[in-house]
Amino acid sequence: MASIRFLARLIAAWVAALCVLLVCWGTLDIGHDFPAIFTLIWFVGLLLALGRGVSHLYRVRTIAGRIDPETVANRQRRRVEVPYGAEETLDLVESVVRGLPEIQDVSAARGGLQVRGTIRHAVVEPASVPLRKRRPHDPFQRNTRIAASVVPGEGACTVLFVCEPDSGAWTDWFNPDGGVSLEYAETLVRALTQRINERRNRERADARQTSMEKELTAAQLSLLQAQVEPHFLYNTLASAQELVRTDPARADKMLGYLIDYLRRSLPRTDGSLSTVGQELERSTAWLEIMQLRMGGRLTVHVDVPEACLVYAMPSMMLQTLVENAIKHGLEPKPGGGGVWIRAACDPTGLSLTVADDGMGLRMDGTGSGIGLKNLRERLRLTYGNAASFAIGNNFPNGVAATITLPMTEATRA
Repeated sequence: MASIRFLARLIAAWVAALCVLLVCWGTLDIGHDFPAIFTLIWFVGLLLALGRGVSHLYRVRTIAGRIDPETVANRQRRRVEVPYGAEETLDLVESVVRGLPEIQDVSAARGGLQVRGTIRHAVVEPASVPLRKRRPHDPFQRNTRIAASVVPGEGACTVLFVCEPDSGAWTDWFNPDGGVSLEYAETLVRALTQRINERRNRERADARQTSMEKELTAAQLSLLQAQVEPHFLYNTLASAQELVRTDPARADKMLGYLIDYLRRSLPRTDGSLSTVGQELERSTAWLEIMQLRMGGRLTVHVDVPEACLVYAMPSMMLQTLVENAIKHGLEPKPGGGGVWIRAACDPTGLSLTVADDGMGLRMDGTGSGIGLKNLRERLRLTYGNAASFAIGNNFPNGVAATITLPMTEATRA
């Protein structure tokens, strides 16, 4: 029924046009009948319009799978929800419009969040192309205007596509566009949906990759702890065993510090952040043990404002820097030296520095191994480009390592 109504409307439009011509001719009072040549032209135009109408219906059914008032219309509108911001959505829409075949005069008004273009069907073939290979051109085919508007919303945007012939709406009654507008409207919707799906797939792949990297880093950290802790425990217990015979009071103190350190070193398997205060307590307990083992060869200086203690940071990072300062800076140095732990914080972030006056950076690369590599990787996975790590020579000698973190407060565990 929709097909019959469409063709009947087309015939009615041409008949109405003929009636208007006859009325206008009669008002001219020329004195002779309506010319037969005009009647013949009208009849040929009607036949051509009917032929284009049948072709239009066939193409609409092929594209949409149905024929109804919405699909047979020459002017098509489509709405698509896009789960991105206005600028990102406009970039996607512009790339989709520019990807249409034979699109010309594409312009993007970023202030108005609009993209416009024109598809010119009257393509002029170069003279070098033989006549038999040139594409047939329909003289009744009008150019098609493409317009896309982005309407911002909360967390998403709505894209409105409009595809229509570049002539007045009254011509639609006499000259169907052969389903061209419908085809381009459906093409735009499919292309934009595909771009959105591709982008979502990339985001999911990136999220999976990041998750795998975090799991790998956690596994590396656990492996590092598994490798380091036994040596530290063996050395500490051996020192305590020796002190039991020579200095029981110092042995008791060392074991107390060891228990305190182990209590604070329970691994965090959930990936949650620790705090500066918690990490400082852990590192201080470790340094107390090292002071008992190294005696007067080690001095510790801590300058951390109380306001900085609640700032969040990944666990074991401060411990890594402190261990590097002792093992690679002070233990190899005759006479030992000092370790400084300093922090500064403001509403924008935290800066945490561990410095020593030991051997300094050496050409053999000592101190640039798995511990610092793991630290850099954890910073990248946790904060992206918002955090940084720098290590260099301390003045007048030794090494200074600084971690800079963005502002993130955590509740004390």
